Amino acid sequence: MQIGKPGAGVSHISQAYPDRVEVRGRDLTGDLMGRLTFTEYFHLLLTGDEPTADQTYFLDLLLIAIAEHGMMPTNVAARMTLAADPGSLHGAVAAGILGCGPVILGTAEECARLLEKGEQRVADGESFEQVAHDLAQAIKDAGQAIPGFGHPVHRPIDPRAERILELADARHVSGPHVELARAFRDAVHDVWGKPLTMNVSMPIAAVMLDLGFASAAVKSVPILARTAGLLAHLAEERDNPIGFLMAGAGEDAIEYER
Repeated sequence: MQIGKPGAGVSHISQAYPDRVEVRGRDLTGDLMGRLTFTEYFHLLLTGDEPTADQTYFLDLLLIAIAEHGMMPTNVAARMTLAADPGSLHGAVAAGILGCGPVILGTAEECARLLEKGEQRVADGESFEQVAHDLAQAIKDAGQAIPGFGHPVHRPIDPRAERILELADARHVSGPHVELARAFRDAVHDVWGKPLTMNVSMPIAAVMLDLGFASAAVKSVPILARTAGLLAHLAEERDNPIGFLMAGAGEDAIEYER
């Protein structure tokens, strides 16, 4: 039984042949291997194009910025999964990735959609400040949290966010989405009546959009980056098992009541 309208039966990513592998129209062994870095190859896989120097630089920067953030629930879940099944590295990685939602991994994709919506209004002639204020007010009036703002640890600023913006300015890639992100920072303060930290998700989205990435591609960066962090935690877990220690601490923290 078919559900939904199918797309064309075509893929443009890769094909394996007996004597070669072709990726995005390029020979894997004869061209790509030894020429591209993994970051450049990731961009090629994701978009179909080889990146510019700025796209490569900022993909590297953003992957580094979001790959690791301490003993987060995703890392704890992965370590406890490996402790329970030491032979299942892939299962432990999957356990961590499955927990990478907006609370733990951030709201970069939601930020991208918000920035795209706002930038369209700016392109139609409205000011950055008015657009940011109107959208922030609408989100607050709806009783929703605004993506890209607030952090339980980093206050009053998220140093990762500030560094991304600083380097975007220094390398002259800041465009309308970065300017709108900065306008949101002021608007959120005004609308909520208190400063809320602009977290790393907003600059990730803003810089990627200004560099020409599609909003649908934005979340791929945090997911890829956090996979690297998970693998580091799991390598350490094999050398120094603490998964059951964390599980025991969690059990001790909870009281059972009838």
